[in-house]
Amino acid sequence: MNAIPLQTPHVSVLYHEILHILCPQSPGKYVDATVGSGGHAWGILKESQPAGTLLGLDLDPQALEIASQRLAIFEGRYRLVQASYTTLTHQLQNIGWDQVNGILLDLGVSSMELDNPKRGFSFQAEGPLDMRFDPTNPTTAGDLVNHLTEAELSDMIWRFGDEPQSRRIARAIVQARPIHTTRQLAEVIQSATRGPRERIHPATRTFQALRIAVNRELDAIGELLPQAVSALAPGGKLAIIAFHSLEDRMVKNYFRQESTDCLCPPAQPVCTCGHRASLRLMTRHAITASEEEIQSNPRSRSARLRAVEKLPLA
Repeated sequence: MNAIPLQTPHVSVLYHEILHILCPQSPGKYVDATVGSGGHAWGILKESQPAGTLLGLDLDPQALEIASQRLAIFEGRYRLVQASYTTLTHQLQNIGWDQVNGILLDLGVSSMELDNPKRGFSFQAEGPLDMRFDPTNPTTAGDLVNHLTEAELSDMIWRFGDEPQSRRIARAIVQARPIHTTRQLAEVIQSATRGPRERIHPATRTFQALRIAVNRELDAIGELLPQAVSALAPGGKLAIIAFHSLEDRMVKNYFRQESTDCLCPPAQPVCTCGHRASLRLMTRHAITASEEEIQSNPRSRSARLRAVEKLPLA
């Protein structure tokens, strides 16, 4: 197998598994809808030589700059656009692509973003409460922390973080406001939580919930899925890497629904819904990282990969 390029600090999760599923070929057309620093895109372009082409989307201008440098050896075969994957249909229209042979979505926060204290994604270092993928987004994590009501904070932390102590944490946050930095917030959360010590830091779930809320991540996935399926040519593949249960559940349920002919209740003797499957499941169960990959990249531990293939038109 080809080695993963090492020009950037970010390690692409499930790199070989993605290439195996997408099976890039020349002259295929591919979309990396979360191109980041270009790790997966590099592999897609290399495997689809000499004439495979790629559209890369990302909200982060810094990541796109790194991706542009990383992919320079494939000049003329790729286009990078600072845009949300929710605009996929529009972006494809802009470059005159009707259908594509493969689409990749990696829903994780990149190591580059996590390790930059100025981005505010991590409580491991002091930084502003930002957490925006798109720096032009007017809402930061600090805005939510300091302006939501206690009930709104509790609901957000419970819904997006699966945090059983959401009410206790929300109360502590409101009492401690104003809160301006990641470490300050993490300390408030840690002092508020009770019970046996867990494997993860007490602030982990709350930080996850804030990031999802700031970037409207679940809404964005819901907007992207039908666009991606519509954009696939017959035989085209859609591969999605999720990192927490809410995202993975959305992807799994959508894939299951669109790979099923009838959605009527099981007890109903005759189908009246008229639904027909447009996808074939390629992964009955989510693909996870190998022990070897987890050892070299611990952040891959929670990655879940699911994939589908577009069926021919009936």
